[in-house]
Amino acid sequence: MRRIPIFIGLFALLCYSTSCESKKHENKDETKYLVSSPIRKDTSITKDYVCLIHSIRHIELRALEKGYLQHIYVDEGQSVTKGQKMFYIMPNVYQADLQKAKAEAEVAEIQYKNTQLLADGNVVSANELAMAKAEFDRAKAEVSLAETHLGFTDIRAPFDGIMDHLEAREGSLLDEGELLTTLSDNSKMWVYFNVPESEYLDYITSANKGSKQKVELLMANNKKFNQPGIVETIEGEFNNQTGNIAFRATFPNPDGILRHGETGSVLMTVPLKNAMLIPQKATFEVLDKKYVFVLDKDDKVQQREIVVGAELPHLFVVEKGLSEDDKVLLEGIRMVRNGEKIHYEFEKPEAILANLELYTE
Repeated sequence: MRRIPIFIGLFALLCYSTSCESKKHENKDETKYLVSSPIRKDTSITKDYVCLIHSIRHIELRALEKGYLQHIYVDEGQSVTKGQKMFYIMPNVYQADLQKAKAEAEVAEIQYKNTQLLADGNVVSANELAMAKAEFDRAKAEVSLAETHLGFTDIRAPFDGIMDHLEAREGSLLDEGELLTTLSDNSKMWVYFNVPESEYLDYITSANKGSKQKVELLMANNKKFNQPGIVETIEGEFNNQTGNIAFRATFPNPDGILRHGETGSVLMTVPLKNAMLIPQKATFEVLDKKYVFVLDKDDKVQQREIVVGAELPHLFVVEKGLSEDDKVLLEGIRMVRNGEKIHYEFEKPEAILANLELYTE
């Protein structure tokens, strides 16, 4: 008698469990996934290029004469103004040469004047007068040359700038042409960066190639420089080893933040015409390759590899792997299996983009 109630209870429990599993399976089958299509749109991306920063004028200051370095008037890292005295080489020899040249010039002048008087009295010929005049001119030239050599002992700043490391100390015996220091004019900076051939061709054939391309500078501390730059020149030849060509941008440097020899990254906005865009959240990676799930004609999801050409906030620019007619799974990519049939809800790509933080032109 007790077996009948037990059997009825087990039967009821089995029916309830089967009913629950059926409902769960039914709910899973009825889950709808959000699907959309790629969209083509004109936009722009910001590309960064590793760069080298140079002063607009960066020169070496060298000794033009041989001698002892008698005095240094400046210090390393000091700002100097045009014409400011920087180094002084012992001038004793050059002062003596100048005095000698001046004395010889005085003698030549006296001889010329005496010959002039004799020529006026027809005592000497015109040729002798011309010889005296030539000797006087030569003596004056020797004076000018001696003054120039003496001037080389007094080394002054050729322009406003910042000096670098001192390569010689007071009392050093200098040879002609020996390096003393370097001087940088940092009022403007030349920033060099290399651009691949394909991007150069896009730039040079663009509609706005005649206008100055504005760029930004990302400094080594990962902060943007507070002044915009302009691409002014492109070098004449490609580097055969790298396939790149050098661009040069000019940045004003009123606060003197940038120095010669710094590094950073140039940020250049590049327009993209008719680019194919999909949300980044629709993609997943397998072994460094990017994939999406695309619905086939039977509403089954198929894994497909794509090639991403550029990255935007929340978006990828797709170069290969998709067409505008494809239906791409946007949500639940971790919940489905390759080849699985799903129920979906299609939303227009324009509506999808409207909900993303997208900056397009």
